[in-house]
Formats: sequence, structure tokens, C-alpha cells
Amino acid sequence: MRAKHVAEEKAEGGLVFHPLDQFIVKPIFGDGPVHWYTPTNVTLWMGLSLLAIVAIFVLGSRGRAIIPTRLQSIGELIYGFIYKMVEDVTGKDGVKYFPYIMTLFLFILFANYLALIPTSYSATSMIAVTAVLGFGVFIVVTILGFVLNGPAFLGLFWMKDAPAILRPIIAVIEVISYFVRPVSHSIRLAGNIMAGHAVIKVFAGFAALTVVSPVAILGITAIYGLEVLVAGIQAYVFTILTCVYLKDALHPAH
Repeated sequence: MRAKHVAEEKAEGGLVFHPLDQFIVKPIFGDGPVHWYTPTNVTLWMGLSLLAIVAIFVLGSRGRAIIPTRLQSIGELIYGFIYKMVEDVTGKDGVKYFPYIMTLFLFILFANYLALIPTSYSATSMIAVTAVLGFGVFIVVTILGFVLNGPAFLGLFWMKDAPAILRPIIAVIEVISYFVRPVSHSIRLAGNIMAGHAVIKVFAGFAALTVVSPVAILGITAIYGLEVLVAGIQAYVFTILTCVYLKDALHPAH
């Protein structure tokens, strides 16, 4: 049906491009249905992201040279950057959770940048992927908050400095805001990545027209350059928000 629809559009002489087709989940082998155990283009590019991380942080640093190689330098810069972020936002108490936060940052960063390769797949444009990351942070932080603080963790929702009459209202707002965190955390990442890739595909479709192709090519170049920045910024935003939520679990008192 899909092929027939495209053929009919081409026969009519219209411009045919479907920006959202790039987000379709497809099996790597064959064209059958997708089950929970089916290897798909999503799992392929997530796996490639993990391999890229291993290549830089394991293979790139195995020599541990005093004068670092390029790969070792990149690994050390990323390590120092995230470690400083965790320490600054969460304090010394949060440094023990650095491996978890570093893992999140690296996965999102590499998945975002690998998705900029032509014909690749953007794993972080899938809400299923980002929801696992976002709700994973929410669950970990919530459990950690109760384990470390017990019932005192509920002090996060009670503003002691506010007027007594406003405290119940503020508490309701704080509770709603707290439970919205994983939703906004995951949708923000998926939405930004998906929007950028869709816009690039739209400009690529217009590039097929001779009249506007120079403008479309300039648009693709500009949007692609912007996406290079967005890929890094979104990984940073997700990570620093994770640090902020972790700080609330470690120090729930306002």
C-alpha cells in the first residue's frame, strides 16, 4: 500500500517526500513484524553507540600514556567535564554516583552524533528510548531519596519558609512538578532530536527542485550545523538535570 501510494504521487508529478519515514522502526533482517526480541535499526544504532564509547574509553586509553593520544585526550576531557559538573551541582556526596551520570551522558552524546551520519537512525528520537532514560533517572533518584533520608525526603515538597496558609498549595504544586519531571525529561530530548532531523529531511526534499535547490542546500547546511550543536547541548541538558534531581535526593531540605 505504501509503495502504491508513492507511485501514485509520482505519477501525478507532485513532490514526494515523507520527513517522518526516517523514524520508522524496521527489522534489520527481512521485512516481517517487529516484536520485542526483533533486532531493529534502533538496536543497531544503539549498539554502534556503545561500540563507539568502548573504542574511545577502552581502546583509546589502554596505553595510558603520559603524553595522551587524541582518543585519550578526548576521553580525559569528557571525563573531567562531567566529573566537574557532578561535583559542582550535587556536591561531594554526589561524586559516588558519577559512573551512572557519565554513562547517561556518553550514551546520549554518541547516539545523537551518530544519528547525524547520512542514512543512520536516531535512537534518541524514539520516545521509548528517552522514556526509559528519563523514568530510569526518576525511579533511581526517588528510591535513593527515601533510602538516604527516609520520610525526611518528603520535605522536598514542603516549603517551610513559605507562609503557613500557602504551604499546602505549594506542596500540591511541588508534587505535580516532581511527577512531571520524567515526562518532560524524556520528551525534551526526543522532541528536539526528532524536530531537527525532520527539518533536514524537508529541506532535502525541496533540494530535488531545480528552482529552489540552492536555497534548500544552504538550508540543509545551516540546519545540519545547528544540529551538531543541539546534539551536544541536549546531552548536556539531560545530564545536568539528572544532577539537579540527584541533588534533591541527597539534600531534600529547601
